[in-house]
Amino acid sequence: MPSFSARFNSLPAYALASIPQKKRELLARGVDVIDLGAGDADLPAPPRAVAALAEAAKDPAMSRYGFGLGLPAYREAAAAWMEQRFGQRFDPLTEIIPLIGSKEGIAHLALIYLEPGDIAIIPDPGYLAYLGGTLLSSATPYAYPITPRTNFLVDVDEIPAEVRARTKLLYLNYPNNPTAAVAPRNYLKKVVDWCTAHDILLVYDNAYSEMTFDGYVAPSIFEIDGARRVAIEFHSLSKTYNMTGWRLGWAAGAASFLAPLAKVKSFVDTGHFLASQRAGVAAFESHADWLPGNLATFRERRDAAVAAFRAEGFSVEVPKASMYLWVPLPAGVSSMAFHERLMQEEGVIVLAGKALGDGGEGFFRVSFITSPERLTEAAHRAGRVLKKMTADRSG
Repeated sequence: MPSFSARFNSLPAYALASIPQKKRELLARGVDVIDLGAGDADLPAPPRAVAALAEAAKDPAMSRYGFGLGLPAYREAAAAWMEQRFGQRFDPLTEIIPLIGSKEGIAHLALIYLEPGDIAIIPDPGYLAYLGGTLLSSATPYAYPITPRTNFLVDVDEIPAEVRARTKLLYLNYPNNPTAAVAPRNYLKKVVDWCTAHDILLVYDNAYSEMTFDGYVAPSIFEIDGARRVAIEFHSLSKTYNMTGWRLGWAAGAASFLAPLAKVKSFVDTGHFLASQRAGVAAFESHADWLPGNLATFRERRDAAVAAFRAEGFSVEVPKASMYLWVPLPAGVSSMAFHERLMQEEGVIVLAGKALGDGGEGFFRVSFITSPERLTEAAHRAGRVLKKMTADRSG
């Protein structure tokens, strides 16, 4: 058998990949499992999208190759939504590109720009697609720890000059996964100016732009002056419309950034199922009348999770955005050990901060993706495990 490539060997274990099998084993033992690991809500997609998929699937033309063009109506709907939501106009054919979920586009983008010796700056902790694309390009990741010290922002002023000189990509994600942090506009302007000055492409992951609460409205990076010259923005229907498994996303930006991505994709995929893209159009059309009710459900779950974890002694901030709580652990309590004990002893699955990067140590992520009652029960069980672990340490 041929040996594995250095690129493959550089990949760490993917945090969520082993959880489904562990969950199956717990369920087989009769354990009452509460899964708060993935950002994958138990809520339905918009009825209009479901109906559109069912209807489109009956059309033989929808089962043919979509190729890179995809369904023109999907491109047009994404462009219309960007203009309505952010006031930013994009040409549907040259400045919007359909993706099989934003994840694949984010990962494939690195193949265009990175090679050995190059650096990509990634937030630590952060979405592992940033790291994966960098490593599969044989480039070097520079992990910037996002912590409370910087309000979970990547402070570009702290990037060493020798790192900056080799950097081609900067990955940012606000509202943030996993910390739920949001980025002020003056910060985004500073980053855009920094990328402009140093010829760095800003890869802006905006998958949680619509998962916002309490009056907060997340911006597009393109609302910042100068961003079109240095940024590409990734979006997804997954979180906004409870359509994670549908794998519908898109990228927006200058044609000079999107054409190379389209070329790479032409060698690795032949486009998304056209019927799914038709359903995506219906999801866009559902935005105004369907989204507020869905967000109200998430707000209720967020509030229940915050109250329940606080009642168990955890220090929890109320997030303005995303579907996550980023929960600190007491000093000396390993996030991986806490995750494993909580899963094995109490049947509650959370994501250890360490699983998303060394900078996540000392935290765990809770996805508020189930009912308030189940979130409250999960918090009770987490509290029991933490008491045991702190007692073990003091004993």
